[in-house]
Amino acid sequence: MRTEDTGAAGLDLRHHGDAEVRDDGAELVDLAVNVRADTPPAWLREEIAGSLSSLAAYPDGRAARAAVAARHGLPVERVLLTAGAAEAFVLLARASKVHRPVVVHPQFTEPEAALRDAGHTVERVLLREEDGFRLDPAAVPEEADLVVIGNPTNPTSVLHPAETVERLARPGRTLVVDEAFMDAVPGERAALAGRTDVPGLVVLRSLTKTWGLAGLRIGYVLAAPEVIAELERAQPLWPVSTPALAAARACVAPRALAEAGHAAHRISADRAYLVAGLASFADRGVRVVAPAEGPFVLIRVPDAAGVRRRLRDLGYAVRRGDTFPGLGAEWVRVAVRDRATVNAFLKALSAALTPPTAPPVPPG
Repeated sequence: MRTEDTGAAGLDLRHHGDAEVRDDGAELVDLAVNVRADTPPAWLREEIAGSLSSLAAYPDGRAARAAVAARHGLPVERVLLTAGAAEAFVLLARASKVHRPVVVHPQFTEPEAALRDAGHTVERVLLREEDGFRLDPAAVPEEADLVVIGNPTNPTSVLHPAETVERLARPGRTLVVDEAFMDAVPGERAALAGRTDVPGLVVLRSLTKTWGLAGLRIGYVLAAPEVIAELERAQPLWPVSTPALAAARACVAPRALAEAGHAAHRISADRAYLVAGLASFADRGVRVVAPAEGPFVLIRVPDAAGVRRRLRDLGYAVRRGDTFPGLGAEWVRVAVRDRATVNAFLKALSAALTPPTAPPVPPG
């Protein structure tokens, strides 16, 4: 692991997977975005549609906030609803009065982008491929007063043990743990959501990934009441729409939690199938970061830029890895999908790994 001054880096921190499927990519099979396929389910669409008759009234988030609090066994004072986890990163960046923020990379780039936009100088701790992109808490500077880490981490799909992440906590330090993909982990092992015994802990959750609500924008923050109050003061009025509030209530209900649990096991099985298929290309230089625990896998591919272009020609979009600090042009992230889609993708990848040969030059 090493630290890095972000002032020397010119990465596009605002490039995200959806860019791969805009415009001319709209017809591609989407393996670039980590939203669960075939969502939102019909029952959730009906819940959201049922809220439309209330659009004339201003949004009232009290019931949804109470539902999220009950889901995690917390008082409502420890919950803040947000327009997706991305808004939470912006609120934290604007409200935090910190002197040495550190972001553990590779991970989702929006936390660093938000901190930089708010005028903070951000230090990076870069996890290494040779260590399996695993966290060593000792690598984080003791003086850091804000630390951000994802768990499971996007894009590496590494799940850090809860006790390892806890070792980052200190009195006087804010520890931000992005658990946007934790509900895709069977049993949510390693989750810190709901914990009140970890000093300075702030947990972010998203409901957009598992439930296919990226276009609706709904997430939440779990933290000490004084932190929640500070973040709430930084929010605009009525930040979460009535349909999003309806979705929040529905997605933390017992029925939804049971469905999410079943989906997590299905994702785990489909991921294992994808990883096994990718392993068959080891003799062609493909390497998978393992063990993967999220609904996506990170792979090292020779000539990744060329492979991505050829995959697009074959009808598939994958996420480039070179916009993540700590990675480079040889990395690609692939979302987990059902086995039929994976089989077709692996066939396309086999073709994409073989660059087209130039036609022979006629003698002359």
